[in-house]
Amino acid sequence: MKQQIRVLGIDDSPFKFGTGNALVVGVLVRVPSYLESVMKTEVVVDGTDSTEKIIGMVSKSHYREQIKAILIDGIALAGFNLIDIEHAHAELEIPVLTLTRDRPDLEKMKSALMKHFDDWKQRYALIVRHELREIATEHKPLYASGLGLEWSEFEEIVRLSTVRGVVPEPLRMAHLIASAMTRGESYGRP
Repeated sequence: MKQQIRVLGIDDSPFKFGTGNALVVGVLVRVPSYLESVMKTEVVVDGTDSTEKIIGMVSKSHYREQIKAILIDGIALAGFNLIDIEHAHAELEIPVLTLTRDRPDLEKMKSALMKHFDDWKQRYALIVRHELREIATEHKPLYASGLGLEWSEFEEIVRLSTVRGVVPEPLRMAHLIASAMTRGESYGRP
């Protein structure tokens, strides 16, 4: 894979359940760590608009044609506003990879969805639609689902874009910027 590809990292800001919207930040990085662009949108907390909002945010970007992959912090934004990575990939024609530091507890997620959402079956289907695979790092593994590239290419993107620790720079930067924009200063682990 070519060095210095442009990778978009997407993460949501801290939010409160029961509130309207949460900020979502996209950070375009020329890997490993050169910040090229920052973009933003909002999604409804526990809503169903995250896929369309991501598609809209990326489609409007001046850098759209240069984005080689999209990394998203998990399969959901703003609580359980789940992302249909298949639809996002098909619309944008850009590879999409969701990443999380901890292996999700699918039974716990299913239980929470059943308790709070009438459409829990559709939401849960988005969570389990694609195989969750492990990506080895120098520290502990990441857990990921992706479409649009061979798995070895996704692993290489994660390796090329990780400067220190476990989290790739596009996601780390998106987390820092999103939390700073809502709290006034960034902190916490992505």
